[in-house]
Amino acid sequence: MSDDITSLRVHVHGFVQGIGFRDFLMTAAQQQKLDGWVRNRSDGSVEALVSGPTKAVETFVSFATKGPAGAKVSAVDLHNSEPPAEKGFVRRPSL
Repeated sequence: MSDDITSLRVHVHGFVQGIGFRDFLMTAAQQQKLDGWVRNRSDGSVEALVSGPTKAVETFVSFATKGPAGAKVSAVDLHNSEPPAEKGFVRRPSL
């Protein structure tokens, strides 16, 4: 495996539920051919685990900081993470 793979847990705060934020991130991840998942959290935030080439992960993070029309992102927390066990990008049940 090359050193150019980055795995991040991305935690997006603000007005990010009920406006298609997860679908927006699913599309961004699939366009970048990233692995991982996205889900809503009970505190109103959206959390994702994303893994792939560093440049593609950086592109995904830039999408996450903007969000779809109607989103108001107040903060994005990034934490290094282990890559997901499964390939592909999926929507997980809310937590």
